[in-house]
Amino acid sequence: MSQFWRSLYRKYAADSFEGFAGGMENPGYRTGSFDGLHHPSDDDDDEMVDIAGATLDFTSTDDVPPLSSAGGFEEYSGASSSSSSRAAGMNGTGPSKLVDPLEDPLPGVGTYEDFNTIDWVREKSKDRDRHREITNKSKQSTVALLHSISDAFSGWLLMLLVGLMSGALAGGIDIAAHWLTDMKGGVCLVGFWFNHEHCCWTSNETTFQERDQCPQWQTWAELITGTSEGAFAYIVNYLMYIFWALLFAFLAVALVRAFAPYACGSGIPEIKTILSGFIIRGYLGKWTLIIKTITLVLAVSSGLSLGKEGPLVHVACCCANILCHLFTKYRKNEAKRREVLSAAAAVGVSVAFGAPIGGVLFSLEEVSYYFPLKTLWRSFFAALVAAFTLRSINPFGNSRLVLFYVEFHAPWHLVELAPFVLLGIFGGLWGALFIRANIAWCRRRKTTRLGHYPVIEVLVVAALTAVVAFPNSYTRMSGAELISELFNDCSLLDSSQLCGYKQPTNVSETAVGNSLADRPAGPGLYTALWQLSLALLFKMMITVITFGMKVPSGLFIPSMAVGAIAGRLLGVGMEQLAYYNRDWFLFKGWCSAGADCITPGLYAMVGAAACLGGVTRMTVSLVVIMFELTGGLEYIVPLMAATMTSKWVADAFGREGIYEAHIRLNGYPFLEPKEEFDHSSLAVDVMRPRRSDPALAVLTQEGMTVGEVEITPGSVRKAWSVRLRWCLPSTLRLRQRTPPLPSDSEASWTSAPSPSPTTRPWTSPWISSGSWDSASVWLHITGGCWESSLKRTY
Repeated sequence: MSQFWRSLYRKYAADSFEGFAGGMENPGYRTGSFDGLHHPSDDDDDEMVDIAGATLDFTSTDDVPPLSSAGGFEEYSGASSSSSSRAAGMNGTGPSKLVDPLEDPLPGVGTYEDFNTIDWVREKSKDRDRHREITNKSKQSTVALLHSISDAFSGWLLMLLVGLMSGALAGGIDIAAHWLTDMKGGVCLVGFWFNHEHCCWTSNETTFQERDQCPQWQTWAELITGTSEGAFAYIVNYLMYIFWALLFAFLAVALVRAFAPYACGSGIPEIKTILSGFIIRGYLGKWTLIIKTITLVLAVSSGLSLGKEGPLVHVACCCANILCHLFTKYRKNEAKRREVLSAAAAVGVSVAFGAPIGGVLFSLEEVSYYFPLKTLWRSFFAALVAAFTLRSINPFGNSRLVLFYVEFHAPWHLVELAPFVLLGIFGGLWGALFIRANIAWCRRRKTTRLGHYPVIEVLVVAALTAVVAFPNSYTRMSGAELISELFNDCSLLDSSQLCGYKQPTNVSETAVGNSLADRPAGPGLYTALWQLSLALLFKMMITVITFGMKVPSGLFIPSMAVGAIAGRLLGVGMEQLAYYNRDWFLFKGWCSAGADCITPGLYAMVGAAACLGGVTRMTVSLVVIMFELTGGLEYIVPLMAATMTSKWVADAFGREGIYEAHIRLNGYPFLEPKEEFDHSSLAVDVMRPRRSDPALAVLTQEGMTVGEVEITPGSVRKAWSVRLRWCLPSTLRLRQRTPPLPSDSEASWTSAPSPSPTTRPWTSPWISSGSWDSASVWLHITGGCWESSLKRTY
């Protein structure tokens, strides 16, 4: 690298004044810039490192020369290129095609090894050269033109395949998980492949109060003992529930450990790391996809406090990675493949929540590292295809994409913003507490003998969950069913315990549509509130030790369940407060007798969003996802208030979300743009020179002289001399010599040119990288009565 700088300085010192003079006459050369050194047709928006038609790769750690071309700089060995080639490069008539690194392999450049980072500049350079070659050939023949069209369409075709495959897998996972979850309670005599709801669909013997009871569905106690009543039947059902939970959990952890260790966990931390450019071989492979799909169904069905929404993002990314091998431009380019993986992350959330727009925003806000505009369009298209595919499968039989889709009809009032903000505070506190507790437990798992026995750990947690969960009906049901129950708005046809209010004497006078006015709580509701309080404590504790085990485990559903329980409890409390105190100034004027003032289901939804936001630190995408779940625009403000409050409170205890915390815990090389570093280490502390180079020097922003800044003797002073010769009037230039620049002249570095009005800033960069992460540094030199600036572009 240093020899390249020396050759650049030698070349510039030899041709400096002639270059400035020629720049006045050559329209392709702009004064003070090397942008004119390549042909105008080579200008592109892609990220490249090109000088005079040559591609330079500075990412290799080996001592390799920079690439050269016929119109570029001298060879690394010191051989000079011909004067005609140099002139062609300077006049913008050099080669129009950049050098492809694959055509001239370099040591350390090529196929990436496992646990390494890709070269983004090289990958984008390679794709730009490939696209330029296809475009040029398309003008020569019809076959080449058709090939160009198919190449342009291949991205959309790939998105179509990803959406179809991910939607089909998500539908199968939903159906299988629902069936195995119901199998813990009984079996359908008509066909064992039917779940409880589907088994009773065609039955004519169900009643309104016991709509889930039909002769075709029998519990394990009925099959074994012949009766469903009594203590013995309860114990039989209890034991069978524990047996099936342990069996499903054992199969899940055994399959993960034996065939695909990467199939455990949520997958989102690793997906974020991969999208940032890191290579993890096998994490998105076919075996991981197969085992993750199977074990996700088993883990969810076992009753563990986890969800399938996070792992569905991993499943969708596995589908995208496998399908990328069908297309050459994605198979051979890691940067292009990561654009597809960003779209696949949006597909995963789309099929998890039935929220295509929320999925795109989730990928943009939470997961993706590089998200160009074309990826946004393709993500939206893939999410749309996946949602349509899942809707066609109709896994829940209700024409909805998720089990807990709800619609609220009663409006909210300004007074309710206070409890909504209170739910946001609870969500932020819960999120911060959960992250610290979960990371502490996972660190203990990694540093103690507990980590050596993943199967035993999963079985113990599954047994503990089953033993504690079975007596409580709200912990016995799956997470999605619990959230659906809590989101539900009580109506005339509901027989749930959460709707156990005291019935009014004249229902027709207080009914509004299909809903009822606020009513006093009855014994059934009080029982449900006690059970929900116990379920809240249990969910908060068991989720801490469940997330991170060696089974597929998502965090969306458990976090939403915690917030939904807290929100429902607060909503019922507000409802009863408004019912018994209608004359208070808070309720007077808008909450009259016989009106449906408070909707507890809305509080549950706001609480779910607050807790999920506190754990993941999502904001915009979370609000859109919850909006798509409810189908109502009027509830965006409560969701926004709770979500932002949750984020502010959680950020007060730490800016890391749960996924960033797990990335740090696992030691993945991920640079979080939201993270603030307070380290005081200098670059010289972590860098080392090559064996043939002298020791590294430290450049400080201020307090140095020209002699200390110079890389080679006289390099800055030569540029300084040219600067003055160019800026001084011609009369002075002829009559006097350029004033010398002493070595003790002050030198300082800033991010802007000199503000001196008497100085014409010399904006010629020392090297032009064209990088999308470029930044300019100016070297200010003060000598005598003259001040000027040199620009260095990184």
